[in-house]
Amino acid sequence: MIGPNPKEDLHVYLRDARDVLLWKLEGLSEYDVRRPVTPSGTNLLGLVKHATGAEAMYFGATFGRPFEAPGLWITGDAEPNADLWATPDETREQVVGLYRAACAHADETIAALDLDCVGRVGWGDRGEVTLHRSLVHMIAETDRHAGHADLVRELIDGRTGLRPGAESLPVADAAWWREHRARVERAAREAGRADGSAP
Repeated sequence: MIGPNPKEDLHVYLRDARDVLLWKLEGLSEYDVRRPVTPSGTNLLGLVKHATGAEAMYFGATFGRPFEAPGLWITGDAEPNADLWATPDETREQVVGLYRAACAHADETIAALDLDCVGRVGWGDRGEVTLHRSLVHMIAETDRHAGHADLVRELIDGRTGLRPGAESLPVADAAWWREHRARVERAAREAGRADGSAP
């Protein structure tokens, strides 16, 4: 059921996804928030840095309200993937602070404009987007990267969950989880034997 204020409904989902993304950094060392855990280098702080650029583009420049930030990696001659990792001289506080500032700037844009307000993007084949489309895009974008952060965090220290106090997984001890994983592996191997793909 759609609430009485569709823009606020969308904004709530975006704010929730932002909170999850930041929560995944809590309690980790400087190394662990930067540590690449996939072959492509996915890391927690890089996901936040990337989301900063997306917030700045979709709610800033798109609607004629550029987000002023020194050396923002989404402009100029940044190297490929510069927005997906933090250099040693970029502190966690700087990256998170810039993300919070970009989100606050985005929130001002969202509050000031109607959902059908049209903005212009300088990339892709869209040309024009409404605030509604930008909100939907950023919910999808932020939730996607929050999902990445879920997996990265679990690989780092086993911590899971949607938010503090909402683990969204069965409460079980380590032995139960080992057996569950083994059961899933057995099912995968059995299914894989049928087409010869199982190791």
